[in-house]
Amino acid sequence: MNDSEILARVCAAAADEKKAESITLLDLRPINGFTDFFVICSGTSEPQLKAITSSIRENVRKQLGLRPLAADGIPGSQWMVLDYGGVIVHVFLEEMRTFYDLENLWSDATRSEWVE
Repeated sequence: MNDSEILARVCAAAADEKKAESITLLDLRPINGFTDFFVICSGTSEPQLKAITSSIRENVRKQLGLRPLAADGIPGSQWMVLDYGGVIVHVFLEEMRTFYDLENLWSDATRSEWVE
């Protein structure tokens, strides 16, 4: 398992701690050059989006000593993004996730559902 895959799994586990729904990992390594993995998940409310992203930041910092290179979105935008370089985490409200449908947009990527 390489560093990006370990990071993606730490992000997914941290999202799972805050009861994120439909946690999906997309392995983009064979099809693009800008990142290795997307971690995509959903929350049911704006406060939960904030809790999920906070959990990811804290767990990645504690376990791997990393901070996001960039972060975008606020809970009110219904889509928050944490960019760790090799891993980009997308945290959506379900309606916004359905609208942007990243899993379909990146359908050539190897997809795996998060299972603890």
